[in-house]
Amino acid sequence: MKRALWLLLTTLWCVVARPARADDLADIQARGELRWGADQEGGGPFVYPKEDGSGEVTGFEVELAQALAAELGVKATFTQGNWDKLPDLLRIGQVDCVLNGYEHTAERAEQMAASRPYFVYGLQLLIHQDSAIGWATLARPATPKRSVGVLNGSAAESLVRTKLGDAVEVITYDGNTDAMREVRTQKIDATVQDTPIVAFYARDFPELLAVGAPEAEGTYVIYSRRGQPRLHSAIDTALTKLYRTGEFERIYERYGLWTASQRKLAEAYKSDPPPPSVAESTDAAPSRQRAFGSVVWDHAGTLLWSAGLTVLLAVTAFPLAVLLGALVALLRHSGPRLLRPVLTAYVELLRGTPLLLQLYVIFFLLPEWGLRLPAFATAILGLGLNYSAYESEIFRAGLAAVPKGQEEAAAALGLSRMQTLRHVIAPQTLRVVLPPMANDFIALFKDTSVCSVITIVELTKRYSVLSMSTQATLELTIATAVLYLAMSLPASALAKRLERRLGRANRPLSPEEAHAAGR
Repeated sequence: MKRALWLLLTTLWCVVARPARADDLADIQARGELRWGADQEGGGPFVYPKEDGSGEVTGFEVELAQALAAELGVKATFTQGNWDKLPDLLRIGQVDCVLNGYEHTAERAEQMAASRPYFVYGLQLLIHQDSAIGWATLARPATPKRSVGVLNGSAAESLVRTKLGDAVEVITYDGNTDAMREVRTQKIDATVQDTPIVAFYARDFPELLAVGAPEAEGTYVIYSRRGQPRLHSAIDTALTKLYRTGEFERIYERYGLWTASQRKLAEAYKSDPPPPSVAESTDAAPSRQRAFGSVVWDHAGTLLWSAGLTVLLAVTAFPLAVLLGALVALLRHSGPRLLRPVLTAYVELLRGTPLLLQLYVIFFLLPEWGLRLPAFATAILGLGLNYSAYESEIFRAGLAAVPKGQEEAAAALGLSRMQTLRHVIAPQTLRVVLPPMANDFIALFKDTSVCSVITIVELTKRYSVLSMSTQATLELTIATAVLYLAMSLPASALAKRLERRLGRANRPLSPEEAHAAGR
């Protein structure tokens, strides 16, 4: 057992912490393809699905990747990944480079090799057209706090947190248009978006108004693994050629992105890129070393707070699920016949559709029809409704496990329907349903992570944010797993104890004993 555990940990370390290729450029040429990572959920104008339903992607970065691959003498192969997890795909060798509106930052450059810039962006504040706020208004404290939506882990998030501090509530989203939609429905006060996103979606969100000039100008770069000077030099050489031949301009013009800002790229491309032997000295520059576990120690308070939020979500949503599930099961078991098809449809709808989709409908689509719920209330309602369908099936199985003759005997002894339910059926049903209910409670702990789609920063989301900003993936993974175990194991132990106790003390009463108890 110990040997197997050691082998597992060693393998995890090798996969997560070390690059898997000796020469990435040679591998790319041998395969005949450049695997580039991006997230089509981010939408246009970067990478998004074609409207013809073919399942293929389009966007200015798609065309740029194809042109880059052609310069390398291979074909471009798109690899889908969550935007904030693309560096992890790069680290474990699932992609050769990350090309998806990734800003050049010092923190990322310590972990990955950055190419020459391929796009100049700015950050634009957007508000609802009926609003009258700007940066100065947002910077003034208000009660309640104003809210600003941003893409998780983006330069926009950094700008808002730096510029506005605690004066506003910063709400992070996994997609750009999610925040824009929230401003349109006036659930949040403003959003900050990259200028290419603002230009591309202007027609889809006519209710949004750009305030002031774009700020915090920066550049997008292509990231690849460190220690690969031949690949880095080849990428820079290809980008230089694409810029000088006017291919950048031709691609960007097709998406309405060739603006005066892009002419600033001329400074980066006025000289030829260095050969691999020179690039290697830059690429091999050591990054700042941290003691293992230091990131976890530095952010321990934040992780524990997020774990507490996870617990709060679970212990609040599960009683709602149990209550609704028991009610549905009882009504299907003994309620009016006309109601049973409706309840069956309720159960099948919630079991047959993903929790993620249900949360999205409650949080993002209902406001389009005038019903707005806070994120935390949406999480409780969504988890409670979803799990109530499963709890109803558990209770229905428990009710069916009680022999029909026991109900008939109780009725013959003169017990009322409620007395029969309380003294005869409920104790036997409880013993049957408790183990699967405990399993569902533990599962709900983990499913709270889905609530990140509606801006709840629970433990998994906090892990994702910290992993993105610090790149300390391995130690944060271990710490998060330990916290989840610390939360779920006590729940499992408590369920087993209750199950044993019910087996001893809460044996079902015989109809005669129940009759005596009901007097």
